[in-house]
Amino acid sequence: MKRIMLKLSGEALAGPKKTGFDEETVKRVALQVRELTEAGIQVGIVIGGGNFWRGRSSENIDRTKADQIGMLATIMNCIYVSEIFRSVGMRTNILTPFECGSFTKLFSKDRANKYFEKGMVVFFAGGTGHPYFSTDTGVLLRAVEVEAEVVLLAKAVDGVYDDDPGTNPNAKKYETVTIDEVIAKNLQVVDMTASILARDNKMPMWVFGLNEENSIVNTVKGNFTGTKVIV
Repeated sequence: MKRIMLKLSGEALAGPKKTGFDEETVKRVALQVRELTEAGIQVGIVIGGGNFWRGRSSENIDRTKADQIGMLATIMNCIYVSEIFRSVGMRTNILTPFECGSFTKLFSKDRANKYFEKGMVVFFAGGTGHPYFSTDTGVLLRAVEVEAEVVLLAKAVDGVYDDDPGTNPNAKKYETVTIDEVIAKNLQVVDMTASILARDNKMPMWVFGLNEENSIVNTVKGNFTGTKVIV
């Protein structure tokens, strides 16, 4: 496996605090990603956490403006996580679909490939750059564009279930499920737009629990305990 796209959920990065980002949790992620890059694997990262604003609408906040706030939130999240990665010895760069002054670089496939070839971890922030699309769609879009081999979805839950395991203790966990089943049964691995993008571009997704010990490294090295969404 040469190139992967990793989606880190904001909920999982909150760790035991359940809100914001937990620095020790982020540092554990950083050390795992460093191990992968040292083994020659190129890692792209998308971070969630914009959902507090994304999609919110009220009498006072327009939906488009709310989504723009959400996009900016993901950029702040990437800057924070990127700095933690740098603190453990990695080189990083942040790409966005719109100009952010000197804070980030503007996304292009060529620029991303250049950074990957230099051994950098590349953060893809700001979603797609458009309202009405989530970071789910953003991670699938970037994965397809930069020709990643797989999208790794590191979540607070350890796989894909036929019901919410938080409310239904009898929920069944899938070891493997097809993207067509995900769409037909509305299993909410990613949102529907992202699911169709994965299906049409034959992009596999592996879902696992971020907070299980060494879960990112184990997933990449074949000791996988989550759910594989196949196409």
